[in-house]
Amino acid sequence: MRFVIYGAGAIGGVIGGHLFRAGIPTTVIARGDHLAAIRDRGLTLDLAEGPETLAVPAAANASEVEWTDDTVVLICVKSQQTAAVLDDLQAHAPRTTPIVSAQNGVANEPAILRRFPHTYSICVMLPALHLEPGVVVQGSSAAPGILDVGRFPAGVDHDDRAGTDDTAADISRSLRAAGFQSEPRENIMAWKYRKLILNLGNGIDATYRRDGDDGNGNGDDIGELMRRARAEGKAVLDAAGIDVVSDAVDKERRGHHIVRRDTGEDSIGSSTWQSVTRGAPNSEIDYLTGEIVLLGRLHGVPTPVNELIQEDTTRLVVDGLEPGSLDPARALERLNP
Repeated sequence: MRFVIYGAGAIGGVIGGHLFRAGIPTTVIARGDHLAAIRDRGLTLDLAEGPETLAVPAAANASEVEWTDDTVVLICVKSQQTAAVLDDLQAHAPRTTPIVSAQNGVANEPAILRRFPHTYSICVMLPALHLEPGVVVQGSSAAPGILDVGRFPAGVDHDDRAGTDDTAADISRSLRAAGFQSEPRENIMAWKYRKLILNLGNGIDATYRRDGDDGNGNGDDIGELMRRARAEGKAVLDAAGIDVVSDAVDKERRGHHIVRRDTGEDSIGSSTWQSVTRGAPNSEIDYLTGEIVLLGRLHGVPTPVNELIQEDTTRLVVDGLEPGSLDPARALERLNP
């Protein structure tokens, strides 16, 4: 099995780096200064034991990839970039290529399936950081991450094993060979909806001043926003009748596999925080917090907290403000006039 990692940022860079280290044929697709740095001096994978620079083959787009019958694509870009990635893949990749969403959110799998029949999903539990061209930081000192995989949608494969097939098993086997925790999952989207609930903290992390930073005794304002946003998310998913892995099962799966390490950074911020920090022109907020807002509107469930977070995060990005520069106490006041 050969891997194309489309998007070599924090998640894609760590996955691609470890696959390459394990001797598994891997090409990363990157862009801009990051692509130039990888081509010039390799991809630097910052590990607990120290940085390691890898001569990973790098491409600018799918036209530069040597496509084979055993190639699998892992899409690791933000959700708002998925459509452009699929345009590129549709133009150059064989239609039978397995395409895997290794992304946060739950909107990518249907978008992939619209164009490619062999669609798969990975629930990504992988702390990582990418702020410098050519460098990705692994945030765990134990296993680099947990990458469980399943076919999308479940129940339509030809092996009578809902959600799993030989390709899912082979992908999982390769990821384990590269050091990741990985299992084929029949109900992979139930895991991804649990991750979606966790990702409702992304906009909060990226947008609002962190606990204790305002000096006015409002240290728990962030926590209150988080609790309210996730409570809304759970209520919406319940109203929509969506299957979600329980919090207890999710915690048991994580177990001791991921151990956060001191990277020397202020924090390993969320993927949304990292985008804002790098000055990205847009964010994934519409596919995380915005997913709950959408489902709430479809099923008649009010989502005022998530609507506010979506609005504030969008404003932060559009106005080019610093991450964590909005006041969480003011946000709570707007929710409770």
